[in-house]
Amino acid sequence: MAFTVPKEVYNGKINQVEVGRDQHKLILGGEEVLPFLSFEGKAVSTVPLALEVHDVNPGDWAPSLTAVYGSAMNDPVQWARMCQDEFKADMICLRLSGTHPDNGDRSAEEAGKVVQAVLAAVKVPLIILGSNHAEKDAAVIKHVAEVAANTGSIIGKAQEKNYKTFAAVATAYGHKLVALSDLDINLSKQLNILLTQSGFDGKNIIIDAMSSTLGYGLEYTYSVMERIRLSALQQNDAMMQMPMICDVGEVTWKIKEAKASEEDQPAWGPAKPRGVLWETLTALSFLMAGGNLVVFRHPEALGMVRKTVAELATAA
Repeated sequence: MAFTVPKEVYNGKINQVEVGRDQHKLILGGEEVLPFLSFEGKAVSTVPLALEVHDVNPGDWAPSLTAVYGSAMNDPVQWARMCQDEFKADMICLRLSGTHPDNGDRSAEEAGKVVQAVLAAVKVPLIILGSNHAEKDAAVIKHVAEVAANTGSIIGKAQEKNYKTFAAVATAYGHKLVALSDLDINLSKQLNILLTQSGFDGKNIIIDAMSSTLGYGLEYTYSVMERIRLSALQQNDAMMQMPMICDVGEVTWKIKEAKASEEDQPAWGPAKPRGVLWETLTALSFLMAGGNLVVFRHPEALGMVRKTVAELATAA
């Protein structure tokens, strides 16, 4: 007796968001089924993978990371070129951490010069993020978005406190927008509604459900992302049909399990593979929950995820 594979029927699909410029454009989203279930319909076969670059040397990254980037961490242009040319990142995530009031308080004009220089140095699409200080980010993004006008960049992160400013400048200068909410599907939907009511095109929104890492709330993020994706596909909810970004590197490399040396924690094994695997497993978990774009810190984690995604896409 022949076995018939049971198939789910979906009513909705995920928006396709085009990012980048010229011949280096990439597509996020577009799937019509849950991740990698191509036997049920159109599934995403590739996921853009980005590496993180800062406008100033973070100064507190784990030795496993600083050993990779070395002195390039003092120059965002050199750092971005390394990520593009040597580590083959699909995108560069430029985080303007030096604009935070407690980390140098750089001006919008200083941030704009860094963005302009990085844009001139790389061809891959750019994700331009602030310092996660809602008020300062709103002030900085007005100038930065203008500097990067019409480059198809992604800017963020828009939050409840600053979404009107982000929506206005993203519309004016042709950018896509990351919408960040606090681990709650209702808050995520509410922010998307507010952005569209302010005049921003919902098809240019990318959801950030707030990433966490393995052992530190990964299951909460996974659950929220999974519910967002099911609402989009099964319930055809237009306010949940945006691609999702997973900001994995930042949350992974600040925990002790990824940073602690073998001397401090001999039972945990060598530090480098421990951190890389932690970042890899976190990223793969979120891809299974419906992630469409992942931001890494370690290029070996990016490489392992890229290989796994290719194998899953081939096997599906």
